[in-house]
Amino acid sequence: MPELSLHLAPDGAGLFDGTGGTYSTDVPPPFWAFAWAGGRALARHVLDHPELVAGRTVLDVAAGGGVAAIAAARAGAAAVRAVDRDPAAVAAIGRNAAANGVAVTAAAADVGDLTVAEDVVLAGDVFYDRTTADRMRVFLRGAARAGAIVLVGDPGRGFFPAGLFTEVARYDVPVPPALEETRSLRTAVWRA
Repeated sequence: MPELSLHLAPDGAGLFDGTGGTYSTDVPPPFWAFAWAGGRALARHVLDHPELVAGRTVLDVAAGGGVAAIAAARAGAAAVRAVDRDPAAVAAIGRNAAANGVAVTAAAADVGDLTVAEDVVLAGDVFYDRTTADRMRVFLRGAARAGAIVLVGDPGRGFFPAGLFTEVARYDVPVPPALEETRSLRTAVWRA
């Protein structure tokens, strides 16, 4: 996305080397160091359709490096809160927001501890394992029932609950081949 400036890892090469494809340490991998396809598709969609967030409050959950949150702030959101359970992601969100000259309030929080007070909820690439998918599904469904506009970016992860959402857009998103084993993922934006 040429409109946004992000501090990211170069390409993911080496992240899982020597682990047989699994990351095995007590320290979580730096997922925030990459703009994953779901977050990038959400960011693109918000930038292309600023009316979705302009003048509204926005919550970006599992925000990683904050690409969707930053896009929402750039598109005119009244206030943006970005949360991720990794404190390092919170620091990355702050650096990335500053690099783009936008205000984003970032905090370390688990989705199970969140209360939605925002008008719009963004969630990119959150259905990557069963446990996380189940928790996100409950959270996002609750946010939609509370009246929030819920937008999800997903490139077809294995635990995506398609029946809960309506596809509103689809983007070809460039991705690091070392992370996704391809150069581009066709990624959908869905609305609850």
